[in-house]
Amino acid sequence: MRLFQNCRYYPSLRPRFRQLAKGATTFAGHIEAFLGFRQNAAHLLLPVYQRVESAFFTNGDDDEVQRLWASEHGLRSDTSREDILKAQIEEHRTEVFYNMDPTGWRSEFIGSLPGCVKHAIAWHASPFRKTSFSDYDLVICNFPSILAKLREQGCRTDYFYPAYDPAFAPYAARQERPVDVLFVGGYSRHHSQRAFMLEAVAALAERYNVVFHLDRSRLCRLAESPLGYLLPLARHRRPAAIRAVARDPVFGLDYYEALSAAKIVLNGAIDMAGGDRGNMRCFEVLGSGALLLSDEGNYPEGMRDGETIVTYRSPEHAVAQVKTFLDASARRLGLARAGHEMVSSRYSKEVQWERFEALVASIQKGA
Repeated sequence: MRLFQNCRYYPSLRPRFRQLAKGATTFAGHIEAFLGFRQNAAHLLLPVYQRVESAFFTNGDDDEVQRLWASEHGLRSDTSREDILKAQIEEHRTEVFYNMDPTGWRSEFIGSLPGCVKHAIAWHASPFRKTSFSDYDLVICNFPSILAKLREQGCRTDYFYPAYDPAFAPYAARQERPVDVLFVGGYSRHHSQRAFMLEAVAALAERYNVVFHLDRSRLCRLAESPLGYLLPLARHRRPAAIRAVARDPVFGLDYYEALSAAKIVLNGAIDMAGGDRGNMRCFEVLGSGALLLSDEGNYPEGMRDGETIVTYRSPEHAVAQVKTFLDASARRLGLARAGHEMVSSRYSKEVQWERFEALVASIQKGA
């Protein structure tokens, strides 16, 4: 099949990406720099990962890079982002359009795709917004509760999942791990469960090497600025214990390096997740060879408490689990190895691609 995968990435990564692509002068050069940096690699389908000719990849929300493609193909400088993406699809002769950024485009966009597109598939695993998925042939993710809500809206849905990035192999083999406890992710008071857990674990910094790479919300950044301290924004500032261990956010290979330096990596679902678990970070932490300490819930197959991961039921329990597994190094290392072996086999790129092919075939059968 001729596959087109459209993604987006965090705005806070953009300066780092521009630095990585500084010497690139073409659209292809920018995309290669992005793919080589491994950002979102767990979601990259095998043909994209292998740079197969029949697969096209872009970050449709990156106007600078998209306009570079448009210029190379003779489009006017005022061509809209939607028309650029459709021109890419038409030029590529796309058969399957896989959109990992469905909320970033108008609901009418999918209905206006070029005629070469046989099937449109969306990945959606985040809070619901005013977005219609009715024009997609299939909506997928690995959160059953979200899929159930989408079915209630009349969408056809199915289960799909991230995959292990083989580039993790040398990182997983790392023996020297100076960071005792690591967290990498977003910080917002809107994610209260995660915030309480992080504050409790951050208090362990007097005894252990605790590092949090935090991507703060816009309001949090304002609240912690000199101007913000003059405004009534105290509840949006991070607690002192968290600020003391906070570092800048990391992405891609910088993120891989951070994971490989850690003994234990924390994970915490955001408040909208309900009982489902299995965000991309779970796959990445297991891939890195660190011990995943995450909150209780319904996990994908193979992620079992006490076998391949460790869970906690409250902030206080998370603290207790950290102490237990830092003191029990042999048990911690055994669980981390089991987690890596599980994710690298059960969730390999080949397995992920076979599943995607089966999903496309199911659309054709159900048409």
